[in-house]
This record gives sequence, structure tokens and C-alpha cells, in this order.
Amino acid sequence: MSNLFDEMLGLKELPRSGWLRAGIDAPESVAAHSWGVCWLVLALCPEDIDQGHALRLAVIHDAAEVRVGDITPYDGVTRAEKAEREAAAAADMFRSRADLIELIEEYQAQETPAARFVHQLDRLDMAYQALRYARNTGADTSEFIQSARKAIQHPSLLEALDAAEQSQKT
Repeated sequence: MSNLFDEMLGLKELPRSGWLRAGIDAPESVAAHSWGVCWLVLALCPEDIDQGHALRLAVIHDAAEVRVGDITPYDGVTRAEKAEREAAAAADMFRSRADLIELIEEYQAQETPAARFVHQLDRLDMAYQALRYARNTGADTSEFIQSARKAIQHPSLLEALDAAEQSQKT
């Protein structure tokens, strides 16, 4: 097994920090979250975005967290410092894979429609997970849904979030 693949398997063991902070016992892993984002790409990718490219972005968008951890806004790390840490980790991890570094850089820069769309799916997955945790545990996860709503701009994704919230109420 390659060292890189073995290292990436660590994402399966890395719990999402925000859910731990919210008091969720045994929260999803970073890998589970990335799988959720990938599934949303398959389910919701519009025709004007290359689905294969969006999937590659979704798979890799949190890869550097295996080294730097799942840094949240509550960790006292600025966005710039977080970006620097993740860029350095990605550059080292993928030093022999320029194509993967380019994907990470594209996602971080948020300058392409695909990167912006996947970023919004990242937030939508968080909102869906928040709704599941609220339903299954009674935890107050409203801050995660509100955070997602602020980041999501694509009309079909806002519609999907509205429908999920409405479904939760009935």
C-alpha cells in the first residue's frame, strides 16, 4: 500500500471537530463528510459544471486535514493561517502529484464555478448532517444550518436546503 493512500485512510478516523464541539457522540469522520459531498455532486451537479471535475474537487477538498486537523472557526486560527497550513500540508503530501495540488489550489481559490459549487455542497452536506443529528439526538444544531445558509447561493441548493428543513418539521 502506498504511503499516501495509507495516510489518506486517516481521514476515516478523524472526527469532524464541529460536531464534537456541539456535543455529538461518535460524530461523522472527515472522510464520511467528503463522501457526502461527493454524493451531492452526483445528485445535484448542474449541466454547466463538469461533474467529473467537481467530483475530483469534492474528493480532495479536505485531504490536508489528515495532517492539520479539522480546524473550525472556534479554534482561534485565522482563515489565512488555516489556508497556509493546509496549502503546506497539501504541497508536501502531493509533491509528486501536481494534478492533485492544482485541485486543492483551485478549491481554495474559489475562482472557478466548479470550486464555488463544491464549496456550497460542502456547506449543504453540513446542513443535512446537522438536520440528521438534530432529529436523531435532539442536539441543537441550528448554528450549523444558519452557517450553511449564509454560504449557499446557488438557487437549487437553497431550494434543497429549504426542502430538507421543511421535511424535518413535518
